[in-house]
Amino acid sequence: MAEKNTASIGFEKQIWDAACVLRGNIDASEYKSVVLGLIFLKYISDRFDEKYNELVAEGDGFEEDIDEYTSEGIFFVPENARWKVIASKAHTEEIGTIIDEAMRAIEKENKRLKDILPKNFARPELDKRRLGDVVDLFTNIKMVEAGSSRDILGRTYEYCLSKFAEQEGKLAGEFYTPSCVVRTLVEVLKPFNGRVYDPCCGSGGMFVQSAKFIENHSGNLNQISVFGQDSNPTTWKMAQMNLAIRGIEANLGSYNADTFFNDCHPTLRANFIMANPPFNLSDWGADKLKDDVRWQYGMPPAGNANFAWLQHMIHHLAPNGRIGMVLANGSLSSQSGGEGEIRKNIINADLVECIVAMPTQLFYTTQIPVSLWFLSKNKKQKGKTLFIDARKMGTMVTRKLRELTDEDIAKIADTYTAYTEGTAEDIKGFCAVVDTEEIAKQDYILTPGRYVGIEEQEDDGEPFEEKMSRLTSELSDLFAKSHELEKEIREKLGAIGYEI
Repeated sequence: MAEKNTASIGFEKQIWDAACVLRGNIDASEYKSVVLGLIFLKYISDRFDEKYNELVAEGDGFEEDIDEYTSEGIFFVPENARWKVIASKAHTEEIGTIIDEAMRAIEKENKRLKDILPKNFARPELDKRRLGDVVDLFTNIKMVEAGSSRDILGRTYEYCLSKFAEQEGKLAGEFYTPSCVVRTLVEVLKPFNGRVYDPCCGSGGMFVQSAKFIENHSGNLNQISVFGQDSNPTTWKMAQMNLAIRGIEANLGSYNADTFFNDCHPTLRANFIMANPPFNLSDWGADKLKDDVRWQYGMPPAGNANFAWLQHMIHHLAPNGRIGMVLANGSLSSQSGGEGEIRKNIINADLVECIVAMPTQLFYTTQIPVSLWFLSKNKKQKGKTLFIDARKMGTMVTRKLRELTDEDIAKIADTYTAYTEGTAEDIKGFCAVVDTEEIAKQDYILTPGRYVGIEEQEDDGEPFEEKMSRLTSELSDLFAKSHELEKEIREKLGAIGYEI
């Protein structure tokens, strides 16, 4: 089923617009936890109520037995934290305090959520009348649109994440990767089973899209194990909530942590690694990690962590594991700080499967041009690399933002599949399969444009001599017109006393 893109959102936008009434003078970064926290609270309450009513109907008196819920991956919601209690107090002055207490009660009963849920609803600057209006809106979610509450709330959570990314601009890079970029990584890698890892997981978008991929292809979500971590405490909490709302069990470490200095999964060997690490991160602590076992292909420069992230991921790959990651285009050709030598060593180790040059304006957070890197510990096409130039793909959905369409993503994924099967054909201006020897001749530069060439122009049937005669005649006419305009301008200026 085709994914909704941000150009065709209905109910999610209603929630966002209504919740924005709450905003007042609160910064987007703080307000984020208010909106996302409410969505999460409504979600776990709905899930609990569904099971609660089933148990009541059975008549065995187990509706308050916590094990009945946790055994099915449902969070137990204490009586004072249930949505009907919150909804009944929506238009009282105490509504903020009631929500905060509900969050604490839920954390107390569910160890997985300890210290994760936001508890900032009682703050004076949060208008309690407006908060009550938003609680009313969430109370009526099921009546607004047919479909499962879980799906609606999950989509709403994701949509609100994207809107916060739009509002926060550059700062949003810490928690949000555009959905179409993540989907491209997922559709290429096809993570059906095994261990899936993201060492800088943000709000968990890679895992959510992996789960959607599996569901859309009639797979079993229980066949993947999810591992990740993030250094930002707020982002780490958002990821925990985002995954819980999707029913995804994940090991994101016991707390937020710096991936380079405190690897939460030191022995992990992942089948699939997907990541969008911070672009061109400086001051990442290189001087304290000089002899690290991860730098198998060379010591990354202190001023740029791109190849530190890449080597960290290679280190965590299983023998047949594959990587899909987003990197700034500078990594394709840079020679400074030993990066060229590291790239050369990685290419000669036959790890680079595919490079995709992406179009501009995909990110809210940066205008830096990016590429997707796909690496494999056991390439099907030994000694060959696929280059795809996708810079002309995508559709502008706002004045500043571009998205890849479903068709674009499918074209990239299908081209990659054909390459792995040995059936890919070079298409001028779009894709080429290149031997490592040719990459070596290009000084190990991985810019797709060097290899795919320029797309062939359609012959319009006009003979060359006739075309040149026509074009030079048109140019002559334009020159004559420009001289007339120049003469007229000089005369006008001269009439008011100005000479050129």
